[in-house]
Amino acid sequence: MRRVAGALGAAFLASLVATVPVSAQMTAAVHFDTGSNQANLSGTVTGNEYFDYVLGAAKGQSMSVALTVGGTNGNGTAYMNILPPGSTGEAIFNGSMSADGSGTVTLPKDGDYTIRVYLMGNDRDTGKTVGYTVSVKIQ
Repeated sequence: MRRVAGALGAAFLASLVATVPVSAQMTAAVHFDTGSNQANLSGTVTGNEYFDYVLGAAKGQSMSVALTVGGTNGNGTAYMNILPPGSTGEAIFNGSMSADGSGTVTLPKDGDYTIRVYLMGNDRDTGKTVGYTVSVKIQ
């Protein structure tokens, strides 16, 4: 009986460990200076992490976003996506498809949009750190 209880306890603990997120994800609200419609956001991402920048915007506005790499201990393979309000990861702009890491979209609805910065390829897989600046403009 003790052996069964011990095995069940070990299985329970293993299931708890399996549900813990592997990497921390970060979020920050974007605020424009008074009278401005643009901002520059800087940070770093490592491995499987991603950083979400959230800002409110209105349907029909144009959002322009550009990503530049500012330093890395890998290849500098950082990308950004633009996610609409309520998205669970689906993007209305996928930066990995952009030749220069930038894009402009006309926003389909009112709400909070997310600019997600993330790594791909060897930098993601080997836990490299990439510094970046995201420039965002709303018109």
